[in-house]
Amino acid sequence: MSDLKPVGEFGSAEWCEACGKAGAKMLRDADLPADTVWGFSETYLFPPERMLTGGREISAFHFMVKDGECSGGDGAPEECLALDGFQVSAVWGSICNQSRAIYDKEGQKQRGADEGVMYKDIIEYVGRKDLWGSKGGSAQSMNWPPLIGVAVNVGQGFHNIAASMQMPSPEYKGLPVTEKLVPIFSEMTEEQKKYFLKLLAIDL
Repeated sequence: MSDLKPVGEFGSAEWCEACGKAGAKMLRDADLPADTVWGFSETYLFPPERMLTGGREISAFHFMVKDGECSGGDGAPEECLALDGFQVSAVWGSICNQSRAIYDKEGQKQRGADEGVMYKDIIEYVGRKDLWGSKGGSAQSMNWPPLIGVAVNVGQGFHNIAASMQMPSPEYKGLPVTEKLVPIFSEMTEEQKKYFLKLLAIDL
């Protein structure tokens, strides 16, 4: 990962373009069977306004394989969304900071555990389990065929490639975070809690 440098913030056009191209290259390098059809997309909800400048309508990236061709880049085109694969949307503020963390499988589990604690604390604070109603993230498809799983985990793996290309976002400066960079809601001041909930587009 020493040859990878940050190219942009999480969800920015520069970072999304780089991630999409990196994912496509991993699929291409895997020399998948010619009939492989699969798509990946992540769309980020409620991103900062600076992510949507220059006529950019959504904060998202994708990569896919279809008809023997591997492609990817910024955005989430319908051609990709129509494919079986990993097609998800998530609230930008809920995953931005920890997406910079470099980790292995155990580290991934720890990130998940830390996020579980974060959400538990937020639910207790706001007094409801449904944090976003119909506005939150969703998973249209979460299918990882074995050959695809191998392809995106070659070397340091796709996550760590994407993390290495991500610049810090100023929204998290001064907030308490875990070793895996997950915000610690319970350790925030009252002012920080209200700020963080606004960042996550969670109504009180």
